[in-house]
Amino acid sequence: MSLPRPDEFKPPPECPVFEPSWEEFRDPYAFINKIRPIAERTGICKVRPPPDWQPPFACDVDKLHFVPRIQRLNELEAQTRVKLNFLDQIAKFWDLQGCTLKIPHVERKILDLYKLNKLVADEGGFDIVCQDRRWTKIAVQMGFSPGKAVGSHLRGHYERILYPYNLFQSGANLLCVQKPDQSVEKMSGEEPKLQELIQRAPAPPPDVCPSARRAKRMKIEVRVAAASLFTAGSKNIDISAFVSQVDLVVCLVCGSGGDEERLLLCDGCDDSYHTFCLIPPLHDVPKGDWRCPKCLAQECSKPHEAFGFEQAHRDYSLRAFGQMADAFKSDYFNMPVHMVPMELVEKEFWRLVGAIEEDVTVEYGADIASKEFGSGFPIPNGKFKVSPADEKYLKCGWNLNNLAMMNPSVLTHVTADICGMTLPWLYVGMCFSSFCWHIEDHWSYSINYLHWGEPKTWYGAPGFAAEQLEKVMKKLAPELFESQPDLLHQLVTIMNPNTLMAHGVPIYRTNQCAGEFVITFPRAYHSGFNQGFNFAEAVNFCTVDWMPLGRQCVDHYRLLHRYNVFSHDEMVCNMATKAETLNVVLASAVHKDMALMIKEEQELRDKVKKMGVVNCKEAKYDHLQDDERQCAKCRTTCYLSAITCPCSPGVLVCLYHINSLCSCPVSNYTLNYRYTMDDLFPMMNAVKQRAELYDEWASRVTQTLEAKLEKKKGLPVFRSLLTESETRLFPDNDLLRRLRLVTQDAEKCASVAQQLLNGKKQTRYRCGSGKSRSQLTVEELSSFVRQLYNLCCSLPQAPQLKELLNRIEDFQQHSEKVLVEESPSVAEIQSLLDVSFDFDVDLPELPQLRERLEQARWLEAVQLASAQPNTLTLEAMRRLIDQGVGLAPHPSVEKAMARLQEQLTLSEHWEDKASSLLKARPPHSIETLSAAAEKASVIPAHLPNCLLLKDTIRKAREWLQELCFLQASGCILMADSLSDMLLRGQAIQVQLEPLDRLESLMADGQKWKESAAATFLLKDSTLTLLEVLCPRFEAGAVGSPKRKAKKGKESLKNNKKKPTRLNSLSDVEKALSETKDSTSAMATLEELRVREMETFFNLRAANESKLLPTADCMDLKVCFCQKAPMGAMLQCELCRDAFHSVCVRDPAESRETQPWLCPHCHRSEKPPLSKVLSLLASLHGVGMRLPEGDALNYLVERTLNWQHRTQQILQTCNLPELEERPETPPTLTHWVSGCDNTHNNTQAPCLTPEWNRTSHTQTVFYTEQRCIPLQGLNCELEELMVEGLLLQVSLPQVQNLYHILLDRANSQHSNRAASDDTTDAMTASERKAKRRLERDGLPDAESRGKDKKHSHKRQKVNKKKLQHRPASTSSSPRSDFSQSDDSDEEMAVCPAESCLLPEGDEVDWVQCDGRCNQWFHQVCVGVTAETAEKEDYVCVACSLNDRQTRK
Repeated sequence: MSLPRPDEFKPPPECPVFEPSWEEFRDPYAFINKIRPIAERTGICKVRPPPDWQPPFACDVDKLHFVPRIQRLNELEAQTRVKLNFLDQIAKFWDLQGCTLKIPHVERKILDLYKLNKLVADEGGFDIVCQDRRWTKIAVQMGFSPGKAVGSHLRGHYERILYPYNLFQSGANLLCVQKPDQSVEKMSGEEPKLQELIQRAPAPPPDVCPSARRAKRMKIEVRVAAASLFTAGSKNIDISAFVSQVDLVVCLVCGSGGDEERLLLCDGCDDSYHTFCLIPPLHDVPKGDWRCPKCLAQECSKPHEAFGFEQAHRDYSLRAFGQMADAFKSDYFNMPVHMVPMELVEKEFWRLVGAIEEDVTVEYGADIASKEFGSGFPIPNGKFKVSPADEKYLKCGWNLNNLAMMNPSVLTHVTADICGMTLPWLYVGMCFSSFCWHIEDHWSYSINYLHWGEPKTWYGAPGFAAEQLEKVMKKLAPELFESQPDLLHQLVTIMNPNTLMAHGVPIYRTNQCAGEFVITFPRAYHSGFNQGFNFAEAVNFCTVDWMPLGRQCVDHYRLLHRYNVFSHDEMVCNMATKAETLNVVLASAVHKDMALMIKEEQELRDKVKKMGVVNCKEAKYDHLQDDERQCAKCRTTCYLSAITCPCSPGVLVCLYHINSLCSCPVSNYTLNYRYTMDDLFPMMNAVKQRAELYDEWASRVTQTLEAKLEKKKGLPVFRSLLTESETRLFPDNDLLRRLRLVTQDAEKCASVAQQLLNGKKQTRYRCGSGKSRSQLTVEELSSFVRQLYNLCCSLPQAPQLKELLNRIEDFQQHSEKVLVEESPSVAEIQSLLDVSFDFDVDLPELPQLRERLEQARWLEAVQLASAQPNTLTLEAMRRLIDQGVGLAPHPSVEKAMARLQEQLTLSEHWEDKASSLLKARPPHSIETLSAAAEKASVIPAHLPNCLLLKDTIRKAREWLQELCFLQASGCILMADSLSDMLLRGQAIQVQLEPLDRLESLMADGQKWKESAAATFLLKDSTLTLLEVLCPRFEAGAVGSPKRKAKKGKESLKNNKKKPTRLNSLSDVEKALSETKDSTSAMATLEELRVREMETFFNLRAANESKLLPTADCMDLKVCFCQKAPMGAMLQCELCRDAFHSVCVRDPAESRETQPWLCPHCHRSEKPPLSKVLSLLASLHGVGMRLPEGDALNYLVERTLNWQHRTQQILQTCNLPELEERPETPPTLTHWVSGCDNTHNNTQAPCLTPEWNRTSHTQTVFYTEQRCIPLQGLNCELEELMVEGLLLQVSLPQVQNLYHILLDRANSQHSNRAASDDTTDAMTASERKAKRRLERDGLPDAESRGKDKKHSHKRQKVNKKKLQHRPASTSSSPRSDFSQSDDSDEEMAVCPAESCLLPEGDEVDWVQCDGRCNQWFHQVCVGVTAETAEKEDYVCVACSLNDRQTRK
């Protein structure tokens, strides 16, 4: 949204708008009298008739012809017209000088020469402005931005255009034509001022031609004669005689005829002047006609014609005018007339009015007589035929033909028809046509009705602001009123409402639409313009309340020498002659007006008689026309009397201007009178009798208002008088208004007094000065009490309010005593303030009491803070000082402020010093800090830095004591404890000597850890040293996705409560750090070793079960890539998990004959034991315990224990001694399902025998590394092998044990394969019969077989204790089947080679559907319960035999 321009028109507030009901609308005068108290405050108001009131338009559109007035908009506005007149004078001045004026542009704007001239004049004139260098100031005042050298441009334009004109106006240019007293040779001895003016050389005038046309007119003979005269040497030359002799061929200033080309001849009088002799001098000869200074003065002194609107040259019909008006508006705004917003038209109108450069001309059909062309309202016997439905408008009071002449209107007693007042006038407007500021004739009411067309915009000022408006306009445009004193009565001048409002004149506006009335009130200035083509009608009317203003207006007209539209005295006398027909209200008003009239007339006649006028005669002035009885001096219409003289027939003057008649003696004058004084008094008495009822009421009102002391009446009496006036419809005159005002004042005073007595806040009241305030002062209360006693009525609250005033005075006396005291208490001041709450009065002591209360509270707060130094912080002191700064000055406050400021300065000093001591690098010693802390402790304030200094000293001492205690204990400290001590010591901002030793100790420990990490950790390993050295607390994911979770109870061992488990490395490190000595650390690590062994046994079992055969080998997911086994495979010797060789083996890695470990299990470099022992020996040189050191110590001890146990177990099991053996390359065996050499390759290394069950011919894989089979492996040997692999030390015994166990397993596997071949041969015939039945697909056989099979498969065996025994594969299928039916004991043994020995109340079993019919644990053969239900299971042995048989 764009911001309005600073000079953009701002609409004034809206005037009241009334919408009467039908009942209110019936009587226009009653309704106007009702709204008058509201509407006369704004001067104008708008009335919207009821919606059904729509009178027909009775004017004949085709026959109405008129000649409009021409209005040039930029000439209407007073200030703009002043500027235009000034420019006309400037242009005329330069035109007479032979130059054409062209207004210059500055900063792309037309230069306002009028404003420039006025500003320079206000600053003291051109010379003063130049001398004081005020041109920049002038430029800023004219609206130009400073700093652009505009001032120099303005000076040039002023000097070139305005300065010669101002010299002419001051008469300085006429000095050059004064008659010289001395000869031409002595002219250089003139006054300095004249010499300066002559020597001044301004810029050339506008449009000066350099040609010397004037010089050509001089004759050679004349030049010769002039030269001879001057060479004669005469000293006293009469210039005038000389000029006549030489026929104006010499300069009248210097008397010389030289410089012919610079000699000018006046086109008016033919006088000659040198261009350089003129004031100011001219550089060049003017181009056009030139006038000398004398002729110029004569031409410019001619009076200007009075400004007025000229009539157009065309006669318009209403239709033609409308077409012209609509075309103008449509073309101007470039849109249809009905779409132009009224706000836009309003702003554009005032812009055009105030713009000199805008030359917009419109026409206005104003003051068209309705008597000649017909009214817009229907009238009886008119040419317009009224329909029966519209006959009601003929006699309607709002018909303007009826309104002015209705009985309540005073103008009914004016005998003549006054066009425009008693007869309506018609107005035909177009866009921008305007009516200028004016008041109605005789300050009467006016009413305007807009019949149809576009709206009319009105502006009005209330009647009480009329003189103010006139004063402002005369102040802003004095030049116009000098030539036309009655300018505002000419209706030709307008002024922007914003300008008037800026000078304090109240202005209101409204938009009058078609079908609406606008009423203006007596002496209310109003103006406006038309939004477009419209038709309006207006008339004047006068009510009873207007009569005093009417007589005042006649006196005002007499001062302005303005003619009267009608004789006010004649109207009053006419009403007096009809006294019996007047109503009481009008009769009372006529009586008052007539009394003034008779009194004035009596005084004037007595004055005239005293002056010597003796001749008197009666004159029937009411029989004469108004222009035949006008005063020759003031143009007042005479009626009661006039003065004539026989020497001037037809000329008369009023009694006020008897001296202006003629020069004859006063005794020759004749007093002409309409009534004698004896005739006037009876007329007045007749009216008085008619108004007796009102006068009696008025007398009682007067007595009541003027009663004194005890005779004053109460407020009810005043109210009864008001009620009586309303009941009897008495006129709303000054007396009634005074009564109403006094009653209102009394009621308000009573209300204020009662509220003051009640202690309530009074929001608004009327005081003696008429102002509205929120609370009374004591002086006003005293004045108010006096006002109560001075009221015309008696109020019961007056004595009570007097007593309240006495209490307030007592309060003031007590307050003065308290305020004088040096340091009053808070309670005393607060008690006074509490008492003041009962007084609804503005007490001057209250601010002082509040100030002293704030001071007392502040002093108490300072004392309280000083008494509690522990809570007195710097912020508290600053806050108290800030609060004290905001207090009013007082000695006690200043003393406390000084003490507090001194304490704050000292505190801030020690705070800064403590902070600097704590931040010092290197830190200060504890002795230095203690000395500073001792000095700061004497300050009675809470100083955080000083307290921090004390706390730092305390921490340093505690740290030193703790270190001494630890050193005295004699035990080796843990690294964490020492690190904590070091960190805490480094955080203490004190110089601590032991810190260097601790830092060195920690550096040695860190150096050892780095050495150990380089020894053990693999390259790019993510494991920490402690994680490698400690037993593992977890080992991969336990379990297989194909393994069904066991059901049943856990063993009693698992149900026992165990101490807190170590679930993370941080737990291990924390546990080691918390141990008091190495023994406790060994115990913790031993516990972790047991858990490690248990975890790895579970992991190995889970991975082995995962690798058991399944229905589809492709469903098995192995390795990091989680894909099926394929191609070259590796099995970790420790965790027993399978991996693709391409995923885990480095191509450059050599295939050694040592146990292969997966990346999860191969955690370190496994240095040799000797290197580890050397590292352990270096640990003893570190003077502290490290968790990694305890772990390394335990690792060495565990390694040595393992070696010892290995020797013992090998001897017990009769195994050869562990010796280093030569490495043999592994045998690579390819396994292809379905090939012929399955049985022959049983000695080849494989992942597990159960993998041979696969039936997918496309699955091809083989193993690259031999792995120790777990079937039949001794538990102790397995445990020994597992722990050896877990050791992070490289031992040759581990590799030897691996080869021994691998060789033993290969021999056992060969024996078991031979036994399986025998069993398969014995049962081949039975298997063949069973398979034949299945292939034939007989229903009975299939049903029986399936039922029997499922009945066996679903059996659950509950075993309390399972015995572990080697798996047997030699029993026949038939015997196994019978045993399964008859004996649960035989079924309780799982023949799987790697039985996992599951425990629990419920264990799932599955029966082989091959030839052996043996029962297996589902978990041992990798079969889920769901697979057992839906698919056949054939064990590994049966699967191998079946393949061999088919071949």
